[in-house]
Amino acid sequence: MTAIRIHGPAPLRAGSRTAWLTVAAFLAPAVLLYAIFVLVPVVQAAYYSLFKWNGLQPLTDFVGLRNYQVALSNGVFQTSIANNLLIVGLSLLIQIPFSLGLAVLLNRRFPGRALFRLIFFLPYVLSEAITGIVFRLMLQPGSLLDAGLQTTGLGGLTRDWLGDSTIVMITLFVIISWKYFGFHMIILLAGLQGIPRELEEAALIDGADRRQAFRHVTLPLLGPTIRVSVFLSMIGALQLFDMVWVMTGGGPLNASSTMAVAMFKAGFKSTQMGYGSALAVILFVLGLIVALAYQRFVLRRDVDGALTASVGG
Repeated sequence: MTAIRIHGPAPLRAGSRTAWLTVAAFLAPAVLLYAIFVLVPVVQAAYYSLFKWNGLQPLTDFVGLRNYQVALSNGVFQTSIANNLLIVGLSLLIQIPFSLGLAVLLNRRFPGRALFRLIFFLPYVLSEAITGIVFRLMLQPGSLLDAGLQTTGLGGLTRDWLGDSTIVMITLFVIISWKYFGFHMIILLAGLQGIPRELEEAALIDGADRRQAFRHVTLPLLGPTIRVSVFLSMIGALQLFDMVWVMTGGGPLNASSTMAVAMFKAGFKSTQMGYGSALAVILFVLGLIVALAYQRFVLRRDVDGALTASVGG
């Protein structure tokens, strides 16, 4: 009678175990730091948001979702959300197309091209605080900008650029665009340089003009880079804080307040840490929803294409 052997799952090879242990050893510090500085603060903020708390006394006054109700019905926070969305919209309509146009121009060969790239990228190197202080000094009434307008005979255009609630957000957007357009230009320029010139030349040989070649050949191939640039612009606009706080502090009369500015004011200026934590959680959830939705509906085909190409290779 022949014995029947039942084979169970093959034991994990020693080499595989060593490989997994090596991966775990390298990942553990990063995962630990991420948990300490990201996950734990998020959980703490969500917990604190359920209390009426000034940040000093014990957590005893439990209010549940009351802080969230107050936040969503608060006119200042509603204005802050509207201002963030305004910056997002203007960035997508003006900043990204402007950066794309510059990237296309600087992708061509001409004398001094490297110098122009450096000049346009330099504003991004400056810190947000330095940029905010410089422009706050330049835009004060009677300062450098107003003097320049008076000298050139355009004195009628002088305004209280950071003190007029009707134009302060437009002023901030211009400064923000000046600060960050070079960053998006470099990203798009890198994408353009990754597109073989032979494809555009083949379109020109087939009878297309340069505009048609750019629209039907270059622009579709640049699509993944544009989508990444758009994503970074949206997330940055939602988290906008540094330059707004340095230049206006959210004023005048909260006209330039953003969600991050409102959160900082509530938590550290008014010592309403529970309410400020609720604003932080709302900002986090909104940014997470935007990021997941964008990845799900916009970036998914780029990721799928990269994975397909990797598997095929």
